[in-house]
Amino acid sequence: MTRRLLIAVALALSATAALAHPYEKTLANGLRVIVQEDRRAPTVVHMVWYRAGSMDEVSGTSGVAHVLEHMMFKGTRHLKPGEFNKRVAAAGGRDNAFTSLDYTAYFQQVPNGRLGEMMALEADRMANLVLAGKEFDQEIKVVMEERRLRTEDSPQARVYENLMATAFLEHPYRRPIIGWMSDLQNMTVGDARDWYHRWYAPNNAYVVVVGDVDKDRVFRLAEKYYGKIPRRALPGRKPQGEPEQVGIKRLVVKAPAKLPYLEMAWKVPTLRDVDKDREPYALEVLAAVLDGHDAARFARNLVRGSKIAISASAGYDATVRGESLFMASGTPAESRSVAELEAALRAEIARVANEGVSAQELERVKTQTIAAQVYKRDSMMAQAMEIGRLEAAGFHWRDIDTLLEKIRSVTSEEVQAVAKKYFDDARLTVAVLEPQPLPQAPPDAPPEKSVPQKQGQAPAAAVRH
Repeated sequence: MTRRLLIAVALALSATAALAHPYEKTLANGLRVIVQEDRRAPTVVHMVWYRAGSMDEVSGTSGVAHVLEHMMFKGTRHLKPGEFNKRVAAAGGRDNAFTSLDYTAYFQQVPNGRLGEMMALEADRMANLVLAGKEFDQEIKVVMEERRLRTEDSPQARVYENLMATAFLEHPYRRPIIGWMSDLQNMTVGDARDWYHRWYAPNNAYVVVVGDVDKDRVFRLAEKYYGKIPRRALPGRKPQGEPEQVGIKRLVVKAPAKLPYLEMAWKVPTLRDVDKDREPYALEVLAAVLDGHDAARFARNLVRGSKIAISASAGYDATVRGESLFMASGTPAESRSVAELEAALRAEIARVANEGVSAQELERVKTQTIAAQVYKRDSMMAQAMEIGRLEAAGFHWRDIDTLLEKIRSVTSEEVQAVAKKYFDDARLTVAVLEPQPLPQAPPDAPPEKSVPQKQGQAPAAAVRH
């Protein structure tokens, strides 16, 4: 082990020592409460995670998980619409929510003395949400406008949405988190009410608290506010597998844009057994070798080296409830074609398959992985997000250190083996943006607003309410 890696390991170990492991308690109604004590600042992050995301939707109601997230801010039996946010602000805090393929989550970050108020607010809307037709009719228009802004007016987002719908034939990841516009246009308040009653129960949720708190006090507060909410029978979840892909899939998206864009997705394994699986860790390392830092292969060889691309990226998430994709994407340079960029991306992966990765590359990836873990533990929100996302995927917060150790143990031979095994055409979907002329703006038109771009494999629909 080199000196640099030893220093990184020492930093990780010291960060782990500085923070005690989380504590947890399960209430009688099935709600799990996970507490990470971190006394470096007098604040606390309080998050409620529901194990229900867009993958739990059925055809015809796509987007309902995200719509319900909006409606959670529209009043309860005890609070008027919009009052939730005002209460959080009055406590000196901030709050938000986000919907993913796998989960829906709500959070507040407040001074530590106001934690009980936040629990009271969240418990109230877990049990007493009012879904009024008038509020729904207004909010569904907001969601449709959000879809127009984030997807229909964003060429790259349209490519991603169409790629997912093509890559997955049967698996629910084929549906967008924001929902198809036709489903949103036909959605009713009854659809949102049904979703709420199906999934928003204490035995389908868990609370994550990170900050300057005492675990025993947190458990008492949780019992006081959440403990009286009755558990409910939950719908059964059937396995939702994906039929084996039998050949390459290609699609073209035509949209007004200045530059073409390429996105490629290979079906690869998902982490299921933290201790026994090996390939998902190797795929994580491969993604980092290609695009994990400024000197990674895509940036070094394709952007700065051959200058075939303006940008090139790779991504893979092993910890999801559903099926994983390994993504590679980019924008070709002005004088180069999409076909050339596709060939170049493939060639970089093939080079790993044929030659492996050097000891220096492997060391750098591991060093940065460990360093990222150190920096993550400097943020209360990052700690809460890490715990919450892992639990949502069906793992346990105790697995966090094991995951890090497994990444450390990946060998060059394992990275080479997954590069050889999984990047054939039979697993591949390719989506290309074919730019169309941009509309001519009137001379006195205001400047065009920037559009948020997708990030990562499975972007969450995050909304400020």
